[in-house]
Amino acid sequence: MISTPHNPQPADAAERRAVAPVICYETQKLPPIDLAAMQAQLPEAEVVSEVTIGARDAECFAVPAGHFFRIVNPNGHQVGDLNLWNLHNLNERFYSGKTRQLQASHVTVGDHLWSNMPHLSPLCTIVEDSLDWYGIDEYGGSVHDVIGTRCDPYTNYRLRGEHYDYCCHSNLTRALAKYTGKPTAEIEHLVHDVMNVFMCTGFTLDTHQYFMKATPARAGDSITFFAHRDLLGGLSACPGGNCGSTHSDDATACYPLVVEVLRPQTILQTLTDDRLNGAYHGRHGL
Repeated sequence: MISTPHNPQPADAAERRAVAPVICYETQKLPPIDLAAMQAQLPEAEVVSEVTIGARDAECFAVPAGHFFRIVNPNGHQVGDLNLWNLHNLNERFYSGKTRQLQASHVTVGDHLWSNMPHLSPLCTIVEDSLDWYGIDEYGGSVHDVIGTRCDPYTNYRLRGEHYDYCCHSNLTRALAKYTGKPTAEIEHLVHDVMNVFMCTGFTLDTHQYFMKATPARAGDSITFFAHRDLLGGLSACPGGNCGSTHSDDATACYPLVVEVLRPQTILQTLTDDRLNGAYHGRHGL
């Protein structure tokens, strides 16, 4: 939160503020991934499995490399918190911070979801998004953010002094424990910052505080990803429902989400360049 300033503006304050911004990462220099080739396979892809995530619950799902997975909002007015792991190495997982830097604060068609270091590779690419029309609204809000973390019982307790165990963090922890057959205490640290699917968020223009507003999603809206490697996904149907009022409680109407896994007619090999396969062999100068 921006506080009331205690220091007077210097004489050259306007000049300092007028300095033009510079984009930090020149992503145009990345090796290309053929979005058109992936999209061309989607119309003929066959749904091979489907998972329904109940309201205020989470489930895990596996996606083979070269397949698609689609998150569908069957009732509308529901957001979801998405975790992704390398199916064969859960220590490699979605890295929202680097995705935010390399792609944008809110992701859509053509954006990759990147994994954490030392791997730093695209886990998947968004190939279809029924909400790509939304853009950025007058409040600075947009959909599918990689800004927020996930609602969690620890923050909820700090702010409210209440115990609530159906926050997305807890939901994802239970889902991962169920999938791996391990106690929650052993795998909770693998639950990580999320992509907030269908969620409309931004930062207030005056205080720069993170805000949410009711999702523009309606029944039938969806977002589809192409998996570049064997993935394990975890999706929580957030207790905030459409996130237009409250979250981390049972007060808001919540609805299920559906995940479809689709197999294309031909499996594409997409990460053919070593620079996208985590092949960095540096030793940090040691």
